[in-house]
Amino acid sequence: MYPGLGVTRHLEVRAGVYRDSVSLMQASRRIGAEPGVRSALVAMATELNLELLVGMGFRAPASASANDMVVAVEADGEEQLAGALATLDELLAQRRFDGEGRAFPDPLPRTIRAAAAGATLALISTPGQYAAADAFEALDAGLDVMLFSDNVPVGPEIALKRAAAIRGRLVMGPDCGTAVLGGVGLGFANVVRPGPIGLVAASGTGAQQLMCLFDAAGLGISHCLGVGGRDLSEEVGGRSTLAALDLLASDASTERVVVVSKPPAPAVADAVRARIADLDLPIDLALLGPGRPTLTDVAERVVRAAGRRWTAPRQWPAPAIRQRRPGALRGLFSGGTLCAEAGFVVSERLGAVRSNVASDAASALPDDLRSDGHLVIDFGDDVLTRGRPHPMIDNTLRVDRILDEGSDPACAVLLVDVVLGHGAHPNPAAELAPALATARENAARSGRDLAVVVSLTGTAADPQGLDRQVAALQAAGASIHLSNADAARTAADLIAG
Repeated sequence: MYPGLGVTRHLEVRAGVYRDSVSLMQASRRIGAEPGVRSALVAMATELNLELLVGMGFRAPASASANDMVVAVEADGEEQLAGALATLDELLAQRRFDGEGRAFPDPLPRTIRAAAAGATLALISTPGQYAAADAFEALDAGLDVMLFSDNVPVGPEIALKRAAAIRGRLVMGPDCGTAVLGGVGLGFANVVRPGPIGLVAASGTGAQQLMCLFDAAGLGISHCLGVGGRDLSEEVGGRSTLAALDLLASDASTERVVVVSKPPAPAVADAVRARIADLDLPIDLALLGPGRPTLTDVAERVVRAAGRRWTAPRQWPAPAIRQRRPGALRGLFSGGTLCAEAGFVVSERLGAVRSNVASDAASALPDDLRSDGHLVIDFGDDVLTRGRPHPMIDNTLRVDRILDEGSDPACAVLLVDVVLGHGAHPNPAAELAPALATARENAARSGRDLAVVVSLTGTAADPQGLDRQVAALQAAGASIHLSNADAARTAADLIAG
């Protein structure tokens, strides 16, 4: 215990207790939201997480190893601390069961081979510095791999994908946030209908945007094979993309394929096109970049090619939004591909846009992510998710920035994405809508009329409730669009006039 003035602090090490990083991030967020809890960290005692512990004002336990769990809680008093720890114990005690009622074993590292009897895929979500070793073990056990973990160095990624090719397996990732296999969504996954369209995705939210647009048009998905955001880079060479294309070409349920990615390396894109030419299957490319078709453009092309009627994606304009005075557009995104697409759309209308995921140094944001002009920020970038939940789970960083922008005299339009589906925040509008309303109120007090535009990626079947999210965001004064490209155009046009 660390008693202090008006605060009770608790630190403990649970030796040999393991949970995956996503479960622990969700647990941290859950107990951090308990009444009277000021801050909380539940994590494996890796070097990075121990640094976060020190940043919270705790002393790092010398005896803890990466195989141990650390629990740090700062609460208003003993009663509040006890409630938080009770909630944590309840979360950690929850077990998952198979179809015959048998409890799955705790997912301990390095035991994939023993736990995978009858399985064909290992989903790995261990800390980045250990994830590659777990993935190698899964490959050796004869499993395909979905590597959800981020912050995996590029060298191990290349080695993993070379090893997978030798073994005839597929590595999806690292940083593979979204996949759909035979109708089963993995990671961050929207509820979409089954159908004939397959996706190969070097992008998580880009794949989600396409699948949601297809679903709205009555077109379903056979499989979505995520390959990791770096797969089409020059270093990685598209190894998993080429393997995934071959798999989908041999799949009887897939009639058409879409390849989606942020801007690929030119030579790798050429290699993908060459492989496509050898496959007897219609394949569309959604490779984002300046002057290239948007994801909505590609969705329309695929829907029409499938013989379905295309209707422009739904939008809910805000009656209060009028043409704005000149000012800056600030895009605050949880999805990297949605952020990149918005940047391209906005730059076509407004000129220079700076970003933390820009491909050129001139457009890159400084480390403090600030600029006097137009900017788009991907809060899901690896640098911003080290030791903290992804912004699709936890909106804290974006809420803080929304409030900052509401007080910035230069800011005229806020552009924000909201991504629904399994794995994402259960009610993102409950956190974002009040912040957006407060930002608009703060701007109004200083004589400014701040516009808010929301890119909403989701389906009517998603657990958060599409209509419920729309209603809450509308109440905050936002204009809402199911097409990310339409949202970016609307935001830009409010400034361009």
